[in-house]
Amino acid sequence: MSSIKKDSFNFGRGNRISQNIFHITIIFIKFFKIKKTMIHKKRECLYILFRLLIGFLFFSHGVQKLFGWFGGGIVEFSLNNIFFYAGLIEVIGGALIFLGLFVRPLAFISAVEMLTALFKMHFPKALHPLQNNGEAALLFFAAFLVLLVYGSGKFALGNLFKK
Repeated sequence: MSSIKKDSFNFGRGNRISQNIFHITIIFIKFFKIKKTMIHKKRECLYILFRLLIGFLFFSHGVQKLFGWFGGGIVEFSLNNIFFYAGLIEVIGGALIFLGLFVRPLAFISAVEMLTALFKMHFPKALHPLQNNGEAALLFFAAFLVLLVYGSGKFALGNLFKK
């Protein structure tokens, strides 16, 4: 990208906005090239941070449902109550994902739960996630797809049991 020169583009007379956009783009590309290798080296650390945050937040949603923590209402313990099962999946799945145990199967189960939440609870209200309060479920679904593909990562308790 260093071969790109400002003179090779015709911005027109007085078109300062185009020139500024061009300069910002070149600076961004150069910065990204420098940072790309640093990010690649820290990929495992970033992934464990991602897994820990998703596990913690999913666990928090579960204890909010089951125990009323963090300002939530306690759901009724009943075998017919879908919220009870959702809370169980979230507490157990969130804790184990945080620890790095059984990440892929739990990510699959949790992704299915998030799809169920989207179709049963959110989409009947409205189609757009911002209108139906389904953005958390949609973001969790996307996060569980990432966890399903990449697994527990290098730093996980599950690695202690591998040969």
